Amino acid sequence: MEQQLVNLLMFIIPALITGAIAFLFFREHVENENQRRNFLIQKDLQKESLPMRLQAYERLSLFLERIKPTKLLTRVNPISSKKEDYEALLISNIEQEFDHNLAQQIYVTDKCWSISSTAKNATIQMIRKATLSEQVDSAEKMREVILTDMMDKRAPSDAALSFIKEEVSNLW
Repeated sequence: MEQQLVNLLMFIIPALITGAIAFLFFREHVENENQRRNFLIQKDLQKESLPMRLQAYERLSLFLERIKPTKLLTRVNPISSKKEDYEALLISNIEQEFDHNLAQQIYVTDKCWSISSTAKNATIQMIRKATLSEQVDSAEKMREVILTDMMDKRAPSDAALSFIKEEVSNLW
């Protein structure tokens, strides 16, 4: 009886070891296949989403270019000589541009969207600051002050544009 038990163990132990090794190899194979499948799915999704992301970055770049004070003041002419009316017109124009591009935030990083929003707000603040200046008494004088101010420093949207260029270069 004891001999039969030893013989049985001699067959069972190698079978259990072989079964355990087979199980581990099978599990490893299944995990590798899942990772490969996920990689291929991710690759396909990226192939489809990359053009949309690039288009979103393009649209944000266009938005930032359009709200640069030098370009904005050239494109949007005063409707009256009152500086307050011109301020409202410029800010309204910026807000409309921004609202038109709200959906782009889905395709860009949170940081990129935040920097673009900050550039918009800084541009609006620049316009408001010029309106409050004591030397500004008309819409034309306001344009002159802002344009002169822009000669000495960069537009708020320039930093956001640099960030977008950096982020797009990291997509490849």
